[in-house]
Amino acid sequence: MMVRDRNTLERVMLFRIAPDSIIGKRCASATFPRARWIPLAMLVWTFWIFADPSFTNQQNWLWATLGTFAVFLPLYFLAYYGPGRYLLLCALGIAALGCVLTPINVGGLGYLIYACAFLASTGADLRTAMQRMVLLNLLYALECWLLGFPWVYIASGVMMGMAIGVMNVLFRRNQQHDAELRLSHEEVRRLAATAERERIGRDLHDLLGHTLSLVAVKSELAGKLLERDPLGARREIAEVERVAREALSQVRSAVTGIRAACLAAELASARLLLESAGVAFEYRPPAQELPVEIETALALALREAVTNIQRHAQATRAEVSVECGDGRAILRVSDNGRGGVGSHGNGLTGMRERIEALGGTLAIRSERGHGTELTVALPSPAAQAARRVKDPDSDIVQEAPLAGVLRHA
Repeated sequence: MMVRDRNTLERVMLFRIAPDSIIGKRCASATFPRARWIPLAMLVWTFWIFADPSFTNQQNWLWATLGTFAVFLPLYFLAYYGPGRYLLLCALGIAALGCVLTPINVGGLGYLIYACAFLASTGADLRTAMQRMVLLNLLYALECWLLGFPWVYIASGVMMGMAIGVMNVLFRRNQQHDAELRLSHEEVRRLAATAERERIGRDLHDLLGHTLSLVAVKSELAGKLLERDPLGARREIAEVERVAREALSQVRSAVTGIRAACLAAELASARLLLESAGVAFEYRPPAQELPVEIETALALALREAVTNIQRHAQATRAEVSVECGDGRAILRVSDNGRGGVGSHGNGLTGMRERIEALGGTLAIRSERGHGTELTVALPSPAAQAARRVKDPDSDIVQEAPLAGVLRHA
């Protein structure tokens, strides 16, 4: 969807969007479908360039204004969509148009404001951008003073230009902080995944290294005893079987620990993810320790719900609570987003299947415009044990997760 919107916009504008342009930087983010209309929307303020002369009774301003406006438009769109190295030149060019037009049309101040808005995005740091804006406004104030404009006009023009510029500087700083937060979040996830892979490798080596060596030695010994000592060979084969079953039991325990997800870690990750997206997050952890099976199911449900909030809900606040009582563990995830969430998406369908496999229930209340509330209820381990039917051939069935672990280790 994002790529299609970008290609459509490029065809309409008749030139390519530079990756390092103001709009190009937003093409790589989820905000691009809304950001693509910003340049067209911001042109509405050019109304004052043509309206101001009507309040000052200036004469012969129209053709000069139209001429500067014809030069302004290419510079304006190049500043938004062109390579970043042209941004400063475009801003200075727009400022020059304002200085040239001001003696004929006081609406030339509008060009200065656009120039300040673009200067906020120039420079390697925010201090450089601020220094450029201050210098530009001082030069424009000097021109207006030489032209004999009232000090009220000069002060209001400088204040307006600086206000717009500072606002864009603050917006740029917030973007940088958000980018740094996203990078730190991705780095934490990467380091956690690396540490988990290393732990899996160590656990499997510790569990299987000695055991498989013992199985190999005893199997070789049984082969040598097969002809001259059949009873001894049988004993060695029985010992191999016992060792193999013990190894299988240990691998099952290890796989259970590997597959388990920690609810506390998911809550911390959810807070980092949502707050980096500008969503206030509140949560209440469980008052008591949960069994591994239940905690894993709730953690996976929480992960899916938080991902949906971050991607689709357009919420400003989210809340999570985990309650235990009456033989049940209940997870509630709510937000104040746009609502209207269907219950048949791939993520929600997989979540529902996992919950129902444990004898639990999943309920979604999502009225359009009134946010979404997701409720997961799981029975206690005793209730699950009452409905679980043991499979005598489970030894064979449980070997499947091990293959996946070995592939990822």
